[in-house]
Amino acid sequence: MPPGAYAAITVAAADLACSRGGRLVFSGLSFRLGPGQLLAVTGPNGAGKSTLLRAIAGLLRPTAGTIHIEGQAEDAAVAHYLGHADPLKPSMTLRETLRFWAVVYRQQGRVALDADFDECAETVGLRHALDLPAGVLSAGQRRRAGLARMMLSPRPLWLLDEPTSSLDSEGEALLGSLMQSHISAGGLIAAATHRDLPIRADAKVNLGDEP
Repeated sequence: MPPGAYAAITVAAADLACSRGGRLVFSGLSFRLGPGQLLAVTGPNGAGKSTLLRAIAGLLRPTAGTIHIEGQAEDAAVAHYLGHADPLKPSMTLRETLRFWAVVYRQQGRVALDADFDECAETVGLRHALDLPAGVLSAGQRRRAGLARMMLSPRPLWLLDEPTSSLDSEGEALLGSLMQSHISAGGLIAAATHRDLPIRADAKVNLGDEP
């Protein structure tokens, strides 16, 4: 994506608190994430890193405080959420999987470009695996497949939960390149991680007791 390709949006959280299973996992959290910025969300297991990303994505309601995505058009799809689960059905090939997601996005009116499955797979280093059943892909390849899905429908906000999980050094370098291209185009990224990210974060939110 060229610089300035994305509409300028900002994610702003104020005095945010979230609970999981009836237990408060964090509270009093405020931050602001603007175009071209990467936010690293760190902390020990159970500190609420995934919970925060899900709250930003609108998948759960905060216990207190607010999250606003400013500058978005009404009903616009602005975020991709890449969680721990892979959006893959073992019996479907990668090509069939990408076609499925392309149809979903197109029906929602949320595909900015015509889907090119070969190009998406090439971008993440999986062109050779397009016609393989997802069930035979390695954990790292499945992670790359999740990235390929995101390529089908460009959106300004990426919410990445442990994005380096299962990736080898080559995969981490690829991830870093994709992340850098995204923020260079004016996109935003919030990444929950317990490891160093492949590119430098502009800001950090630390949850729990991790220094």
